[in-house]
Order: sequence, then C-alpha cells, then structure tokens
Amino acid sequence: MTHTQQNRNGNGALDLWATIAAYALALLMIVFATSLQAQTFTVLHAFSPQERDGYEPLAGLAMDRAGNLYGTTAFGGSYGGGTAFQLVRRSSGWTYSTILSFNGVDGATPVAQLIVGQNGTLYGTCTSGGSSGEYGTVFNLQPQPRACPTVLCPWIATVLHNFYGTDGYYATNITFDQAGNLYGTTMQGGSEDAGVVYELTPSGGSWTFQILTDFSGSDVGDPNGVVPDQNGNLYGTAYGGYPGVVFELTNSGQLQILHQFSNNTGIDPDTGLIFDSSGNLYGQTLFDGPRGGGGTVFELSPSAGGWTFNTLYSFPGGTNNGTEGNPNLTMDAQGNVYGTTFANGAYDHGTVFKLTPSANGWIYADLHDFTGGDDGCGVWSNVVMDSQGNLYGTASSCGANGGGTVWEITP
Repeated sequence: MTHTQQNRNGNGALDLWATIAAYALALLMIVFATSLQAQTFTVLHAFSPQERDGYEPLAGLAMDRAGNLYGTTAFGGSYGGGTAFQLVRRSSGWTYSTILSFNGVDGATPVAQLIVGQNGTLYGTCTSGGSSGEYGTVFNLQPQPRACPTVLCPWIATVLHNFYGTDGYYATNITFDQAGNLYGTTMQGGSEDAGVVYELTPSGGSWTFQILTDFSGSDVGDPNGVVPDQNGNLYGTAYGGYPGVVFELTNSGQLQILHQFSNNTGIDPDTGLIFDSSGNLYGQTLFDGPRGGGGTVFELSPSAGGWTFNTLYSFPGGTNNGTEGNPNLTMDAQGNVYGTTFANGAYDHGTVFKLTPSANGWIYADLHDFTGGDDGCGVWSNVVMDSQGNLYGTASSCGANGGGTVWEITP
C-alpha cells in the first residue's frame, strides 16, 4: 500500500466517522423534538362565569406535599368576589372543589398565587375587600377541624392583616422565611402611593404587621413581591421607576438598587424573583428585549464587585407577560427554568416554556402554545411541578366555558 493510499483510506475513515457523528446528532435532535411533541396537554377544570366555582384565575397554583393543587379566581363565587379552589388527584382523574367564596370581609379579587405554609395551611392576599372595604387583606385558609357531612364544606378564612391604603394597597405575592415570618409587597398605597414592602410576624396566635420600606416612586415603585436569602435580606423587582429595577432590602433596612433595566435589554420586570442553589437570581421582563421588543428572561449573579446581569433568552416581539398575577419562574432540580408568557406563541395567546442550561447558553423549548380555544388564553400563571415532572398552571380566559382553565402538561 502506498503512502497516498494510506492517506486516502485514513480520510475515508474520517469521512465515515463524520457521517456517523452527523447522523447521530440528527437522530438526537429528532428524539429531542419528538420528546417535546410527545408531551400531553390536558385541561383539568374549565371555569364558567355562569357557575359558582368562580372565573378568571389571574394567578397560578400552589401544590401541597400530597400533590393536591390550590388556586384562586378573581371573580365569581357565591358573593362575586372570587374563590379559592382545590384539585385532588383521584384514581379516575382530578376532583375539583371550591373551598371558599370570598365574601368581602375576608377580602375579594385575589390575583396572587397561594402559598402552602409549614403547617400545611394556605396563605394568600386579596386586592380589595377587608374591613376597609377596598384595600384588601392578607389571609390564611385551613380546612374545617372536623369532617363535614356534605360535599360543600368551606374552609375557614382568617384575616391576618387588613390594608387601609396608607400601609399599602393591591397586595401581590407573599413568601415565608425559615423562621415562619411572612413577607410581601403592595403595588400601590403607602405614603406616596408607590407601594411598600411589609413583614408579618406570628406572635401569640396573632400576626404583627410592619412596613419595612415605603417606596417613593421617583426611582422605585410598584414592587412585585420579594424573596429572602438565608441572611434575611430581601430581593425583588419593581417597575414603577421606569424602566424598572432589581432591588435588595438588607436586613438592616437599607434599600439598594442591584440593576436598572434599559432599552433593548428588557424593561418593566413584572414578575418576582427566584433563587437557585448558588445564589443567582432569575426573573422576567415585559418589553423591549433585543428581538423586536419582546420581553426577556434574565439572571443576576453575585460577584466580588456587585451583581452581574445576563440575558438568558429574548422573546421575539410583542408581549412577554401580563401584569396581574406577577408569576414567578420555576426551577427544577436539574436547573431548568419554566415559565409562561401572556401573548406570543403560534396563536398569540401565550405559551408555556422551558429553558435548559448548556455549555453554549440556554436552550429554549416551547412546551405549549395556547390556542384561545378549550385550552384557554391570557396566561398570568406560574408553573408548578410534581415529583413525576408533570407541570400545572392556569389560563385566565377562554376555555370551554369562557372563564379560564386549570391545565396539566405531562412529559
């Protein structure tokens, strides 16, 4: 065999391996695409304005340790002020029940997601009602202490705080710290009507309310909830001071701006923040990303000189999220990020998406495009995940009965 023949045979082997590699890559991409397409979208409940189960769920869902789902509707119910509901998995599917119709005294028009406390009961906020009649409440829901003789068995609602405007108005998402204290924000109210950050501390069977900061509105206002770190510092977003900021409220009470948004990198951060295990923060913006004005998903990483901002994904054109429920992103154990958009998608009625970290950046996957039909539209929902990797959320409008839906995506 000549030297030339050896080179030719070597190149031929390289070409063969290149062909095999290309085929394997193509096969992998086909499998990946098929796995996304194989996901099943199911409507678990369709709300109706004509029924007493409520309608327009403007927030997403909470899940307890047993895998039961909880949420709220902003309107309808027995008194017109919205409802709280439960979905319990049975062998034959899911059983829906209304666990409370808000009567105005305990609040009305809830738009933020419920959370499950350490004691297994539910906590949330209302944007109106309460003892003032119009400024809203922070409430707790727990089941009756004894089994009810009928199916219609409302839970017990306890008001933890009534807002009066000067202490805040239009309460959004709340969260617990490790000590069991509650933290939240109002988008309006306070001394200059730009919102507040507040704390509720349990004490002797009641709760003590304290304003931690009162926003001026000139640089920061309209906050979207806060998340605490292990040291008691609070982090959140606010878009009242155009074009929006990420802020830190230290445990000593100092307000610091970690990032100010700017045109072409995303503006109006209308969701709260989440932490990963490394202390990085993640959130979304509503408008003005680099791809035709759509919103963005962003990351803030702590560094020696402050915080480093990074855009993970830019949505193409239009609107990313709505402004009612302030839905937070969700991260699974593998570091994948899940969220929703209010518009965009194949039918311009919103999407459920997944972002997967890789060596070359974050990979975007569209898990569902809402059609505006029986599946729903107007998605202001967070995404919750069970132990099997199934995803759950809500759509505020459309659906088979015109009042929104609760949905499941099964991989």
